[in-house]
Amino acid sequence: MRRITEAIVLTIFTVALILVLHHEAVAEPLNIGSRRELFVDRLLMDQLDGVTLKLHHPVKAPRPKSPLPVRHMMTVIKNGDRFQAWWRGSDPAYQGDKHTGHPGETVHYAVSEDGHEWEFPELGLYEVAGTKSNNVILARQPPFLTNFTPFLDTRTGVKPAERYKALAGYPGPGDKRGLKEAGRGLFAFVSPDGIHWTKQGEVIPYQPEWRHAFDSANVAFWSEAEQKYVCYFRTWTDPERLRSISRTTSPDFQHWSKPVALNPNRPGEHLYTNQTHPYFRAPHIYIALPTRFVPGRGDAPEYDQRDVNATDILFMTTRAGSEKYNRLYTHAFIRPGLDAQQWKNRANYVALNVLPTGPAEMSIYHRSGDRYVLRTDGFVSVNAASEPGSLLTKPLIFAGSQLKLNFSTSAAGSLRVELQNPDGSPISGFTMQDCRPVIGDKIDGVVEWNTKPDLAALAGQPVCLKFEFVECDLYSFQFDR
Repeated sequence: MRRITEAIVLTIFTVALILVLHHEAVAEPLNIGSRRELFVDRLLMDQLDGVTLKLHHPVKAPRPKSPLPVRHMMTVIKNGDRFQAWWRGSDPAYQGDKHTGHPGETVHYAVSEDGHEWEFPELGLYEVAGTKSNNVILARQPPFLTNFTPFLDTRTGVKPAERYKALAGYPGPGDKRGLKEAGRGLFAFVSPDGIHWTKQGEVIPYQPEWRHAFDSANVAFWSEAEQKYVCYFRTWTDPERLRSISRTTSPDFQHWSKPVALNPNRPGEHLYTNQTHPYFRAPHIYIALPTRFVPGRGDAPEYDQRDVNATDILFMTTRAGSEKYNRLYTHAFIRPGLDAQQWKNRANYVALNVLPTGPAEMSIYHRSGDRYVLRTDGFVSVNAASEPGSLLTKPLIFAGSQLKLNFSTSAAGSLRVELQNPDGSPISGFTMQDCRPVIGDKIDGVVEWNTKPDLAALAGQPVCLKFEFVECDLYSFQFDR
């Protein structure tokens, strides 16, 4: 009898615990406001049934007549209707040692009206190879031009003379653990136009516990979501000595927090760059397109054969304020491909920033001079084949009066949406039967229910979204006014 009583008590306790945990989960809905949400992580997803998360791979656009050059450390920015690009070059007249950070390194500049064809203005700022008829914007500033990485500062109230900012610095080779002298860290640069730059002081100092750091593109930006500057930069793991990523933040671009090692590497995996930046349609989500460096394969002509390697591009994300990366996928996002040149030493890098280049297109710029394109929001989709499937979100709080979807169906496919209470009960007027089938291919298609109920009446209270699909890809959703 005692054992039966104990079993009953244990069962009651277990059920109570489940109910408490369920209540806690329901009691803390995710407030998404009117933000656009992409399916690049599992934060909002509760249940997937008969559908998969599909990574979409970029494809090469036709080769421009006037492409960007084959160069390292590329940054591309869209400012209004104009595209701007920067990259590392070298003075061909320089005859000294060509070590990283050498005095002959330069930074070059180009502009574009459409993000496809590029112009290379003669700026007359520096004499290189015996002439000022060039597009060089920085020269003879070792070691800062090896990894000069600019960004457009979107912070409200930024000084006009500092609308563009950059971080740069190279600490030199070798094991630097225990060294505390200044000058090995990252220095700030500012500019009114992205062409004329002023170097300021050292802002992110080298940490004495690091063996090596900063020897890659160290990217920074103003985060609207975090209301601070954020920097993702190169560090090395210890003791594995894998190229990896750390993060630091600043309220003013001068005083930075103690760096946090994120180390998103898989075992033995080198992440040569990180290229982390806010996604232009959902700036609370940061996209990262790191180069994966694989030693011991590929080809390295005219290079130290001990450093033979192959490279490709990965896809990762993180969210504003997070100190970890999300890696839904650990395989390549962009492969080297059929071109033998892309299997040579350090051949695969993409420029900082994914940018809109058309109403339904976004572009990724490759070191090769090629431009890769994806559908807008089209990194990952919830994909349903010919058998019906569904996705149920966690409880959400939204703001807005309409629900917009980025979706693509086949001729036979469709999508419907139901709004539910957190307990799983359908909300009257927003049931699956009330939803008009969503068919076609749109970047911002509006969902409608038969009686056109007032969606704004549900704003501010927890709801769950249940999507039902057949032959459909769903890329993003947003509650909007």
